[in-house]
Amino acid sequence: MVWNRVDKTLRNQKTPLGECYLMEVVDTTQIYSFAPIAAQTDFPVSPSEGPVFILTSSQLQDLITRALQPLQNEVESFRATVVHQDEKIAALESRIGLQEDNGLIQLRLIHEIREKSKKRPGRTETSRAEKIERYLSSRPDHRATFETLRGHLGIDRLALNAAIKTLMTSSPGRYGITGIPGDKRKRTIIMLPK
Repeated sequence: MVWNRVDKTLRNQKTPLGECYLMEVVDTTQIYSFAPIAAQTDFPVSPSEGPVFILTSSQLQDLITRALQPLQNEVESFRATVVHQDEKIAALESRIGLQEDNGLIQLRLIHEIREKSKKRPGRTETSRAEKIERYLSSRPDHRATFETLRGHLGIDRLALNAAIKTLMTSSPGRYGITGIPGDKRKRTIIMLPK
């Protein structure tokens, strides 16, 4: 639709400039415009027209300030968010560093524990293993229950297991461990014949 200039005889549809317009349906591929035909052909504003707005510099500054204030608030919000995220990133990086350090410490401890387990038995284990060997040699059936050995040596279960392990590694194939018939929880160590 395009507004076209019409005869000035239609006074009831006058514009403030004294021109009359009538709306006609035209091909929809044309540009929609409500400007007078003269203004449509000379698109730039002619110098004969007066200023549209008259503002003082303080009014213009106030308008600009009010228009920019929401944007400034949003920028400040974004800056605060960036600072907060930077702090989070720094905290996470320090936590990762601590976890790496803890992982290295754990690996060192595991390595030390493995090295200690590979070590030769100490004097105490060796002495206890020798006592077990003498005790089994002195018995006519060359066997003893773990409970009997614990009582004979005056040690707990873990120390007895360490002593028996030392005894069996020092003389492989010479000793055997069996269960007691009727009670599977109790075990016996036997000195095998040479």
